[in-house]
Amino acid sequence: MAWFRASFACHDIFEITGAALKRRGIRLLLADLDNTLVPYGVPLPDDRLRAWRDDLTAHGVTLFLLSNNRHESRPRIFAEGLDVPYIGHAGKPKSPSFHKAMERMGAEKGQTAIVGDQVFTDILGGNRAGISTILVEPIRLAGNPGRYLRYAAEWPFRLLSGRGERL
Repeated sequence: MAWFRASFACHDIFEITGAALKRRGIRLLLADLDNTLVPYGVPLPDDRLRAWRDDLTAHGVTLFLLSNNRHESRPRIFAEGLDVPYIGHAGKPKSPSFHKAMERMGAEKGQTAIVGDQVFTDILGGNRAGISTILVEPIRLAGNPGRYLRYAAEWPFRLLSGRGERL
């Protein structure tokens, strides 16, 4: 059960501040792309997302895109537009991509967190890798009936995640 429980829960990424992460000793924030940073299909980051990245950077936190997207160009183009490092086709919840990102950025487990919208990939993968996990609500469910089923299956774990813990 603990494998599926997030350390923290937020409505969206904009509730996560660089100052809060710094207070907790986090200097590397791995982030899922689709439905976490932007809705599915949004090709490039907007000014609000860039400002959020800038806040993280100002507090010594590096944003790193960790995406399961199977199309190489999707995470690459988005990461380049946001000017952040990335790993595409990450294979979450398997932990090698988490460890590879930490190694690339010179961060230890205790200095790393992941933010994502899916319990069975982002949160499970982060817990298996031994890092802090932050669960956000999916930005948009519309357009894919399979997403409704997946999020419905995750609902009990969402209720248990991050209760009483604020960043």
